[in-house]
Amino acid sequence: MDKDANIRGLGDVGNFLRKFLAKENTGYEALEEEFQDLLLKAEVENPWFTQENIRYALRSFGEVLQEDEIRHWVGKYPFASSQKKVGVILAGNIPLVGFHDLICVILSGHIPLIKLSSKDRLIIPFLMKLWSRFTPGEIVYHIVEKLQNHDAVIATGSNNTARYLEFYFKDCLSLIRKNRTSIAVLTGDEDDKQLQLLGRDIFQYFGLGCRNVTRLFIPHNFQLERLFKNFMHFKDVIHHHKYANNYDYHRAVYLLNQEPFWDNDFMILRENEELFSPLSVINFSRYSHLTEVEVFVNKHQQAIQGVVGGGNLGPLSCILFGEAQSPALDVYADNVDTMEFLSVV
Repeated sequence: MDKDANIRGLGDVGNFLRKFLAKENTGYEALEEEFQDLLLKAEVENPWFTQENIRYALRSFGEVLQEDEIRHWVGKYPFASSQKKVGVILAGNIPLVGFHDLICVILSGHIPLIKLSSKDRLIIPFLMKLWSRFTPGEIVYHIVEKLQNHDAVIATGSNNTARYLEFYFKDCLSLIRKNRTSIAVLTGDEDDKQLQLLGRDIFQYFGLGCRNVTRLFIPHNFQLERLFKNFMHFKDVIHHHKYANNYDYHRAVYLLNQEPFWDNDFMILRENEELFSPLSVINFSRYSHLTEVEVFVNKHQQAIQGVVGGGNLGPLSCILFGEAQSPALDVYADNVDTMEFLSVV
C-alpha cells in the first residue's frame, strides 16, 4: 500500500465533501448526482438517517479530512510491518459511525473486510469508492457478508452483542466495543448560547450516538426552565414519528407509574441516578460539589464516552458544549486508540 497516496486520496475525499455540502463545483458532476440520489435512498432505508443528520455527519468528516491534519495524525504511529486482513463489523445507529475505523485500518497499512450494518449500507460504500477513485492504484478493501480468513477484528455493538462477539472471536486479536454514552456537567455559569449548544449534544442524531449526552449534572440552584427555554430550537424532533413514539411511550409509562418528571412536549427530564436513559429522556441529578461528579465518572468510566462542559471542571477532562459529535481524528470510540491497536496486528 502507498501510504502517501492513501493520505492524499483521503484528503481529496474531504475536499469533495466540503464542496458538495457547500453546493460548490466539485469537478465530478456525475458523482455529485449519484451521491445526492444515494443520500435520499439512505433515508428511505433507515428513517433515522434524515438528510439533516446525514449531512451533519458528512460535514464533520469533511472538516477533519484535510491532508495536513491526516498526515499529522497518522505520523504519530508506526506503519504496519506486514499487511493483514482486519474484519470490521460496523454499527448503524448513526450515519457513518464506522467510517473512522475503516480509515484507521487502511492508513495503518492493512486491508479491511467490511461487514456493513443493514441500517447503513449505502453511504460508506460510496465513500470507499470515492477514496479509491481519488487514489492512484486504488484502495484495497472488501465488503463481505461473513468474516472469514481475518487476522484481527474490530466490532461495535450492544453489551449483549459484545459478549457473543468476544466468544466468537476469542482466537484472534480483537477490539470489541460496548454500549457507551456521554454526560454533561453544568456549573450554573453557562450562558444561553452554551445551553443551546448543549442541546445539539443531546438531540443531534436524535440522541442515538454514544457521544450524545443522556445524563446531566446540575447545581442545586439551577432552574430547569433554562434548559427547556434553550432547547426549543430542537423542538422539531417530535415531528419524527420514531422519536415521537419513544416520547409518547415513556411519558405514558412514567404517568402510569406515578414517577415524577418534567417535560416540554418533546423531551422528558427525569431526576434519576442512572447513567443511561431511554430515547427522548434525559436523566439528571443535582450536586453540591464537583467531587460528587468525579466519583460518578470514576464509577462509570467504562461506560462513559465523554464529559461535556464549559471547560472549567477542575480535574474532569471535558468536551466543550456543542462539540460532542464533532470529534477530531485522534479521538477514538470507547477511548481506545484504534491506531495503536492496529499497530500490533
